[in-house]
Amino acid sequence: MSFDERARTWDDDPIKTERATAFAKTIAEQVQPKPEMSALEFGAGTGLLSYQLKDDFGTIVLVDSSEGMIDVLKEKIAKEQLSHFVPLKVDLLESTPDIGPFDAIYTLMTMHHIESLPEILKVFHRLLKPGGKLCIGDLVKEDGSFHGSGFTGHKGFDKAELSKLLKEQGLEPLHYEIFYELERKRDDHSSKFPLFSLIAQKA
Repeated sequence: MSFDERARTWDDDPIKTERATAFAKTIAEQVQPKPEMSALEFGAGTGLLSYQLKDDFGTIVLVDSSEGMIDVLKEKIAKEQLSHFVPLKVDLLESTPDIGPFDAIYTLMTMHHIESLPEILKVFHRLLKPGGKLCIGDLVKEDGSFHGSGFTGHKGFDKAELSKLLKEQGLEPLHYEIFYELERKRDDHSSKFPLFSLIAQKA
């Protein structure tokens, strides 16, 4: 099922809100947002993560390539009259909208879907202000059982390998921690998948 098709029921899963809340806490601690600061959420979906940070940043641009997700997000923004939320349907690897620069960019459970990590990190570097922070929340390297067979993205990330990629794109890793553990049940057994947060800073 595509993200467009899943958009309407995306917020029904309390685990998604729980993990967004946990990651938002890390972002708030490491970025220390202020009302005059701006942020970009990459792979925003229905905005669950940014909703946890809505009182922390003056402006939040929420980008996603799924029209279904952005449609749901727009409805939520209109309903709650969040004038400082700017939803944008765009694939940042294919087009360069006139946005930024940002004090912070954050992304949760999106990077493992991105084929070319150096390319997206180049985009993040360009969109960050000097001293701006990139906050990545994603899966610790796993054996592929999280998504199961047929998934063509990354099977999570190794801390050292991802840190090396970040440094190569001018982003200096500052902080790493495990902030959440996802449990998935399949075929009468459950597996646990830790999620990491990695904070890096543009020089």
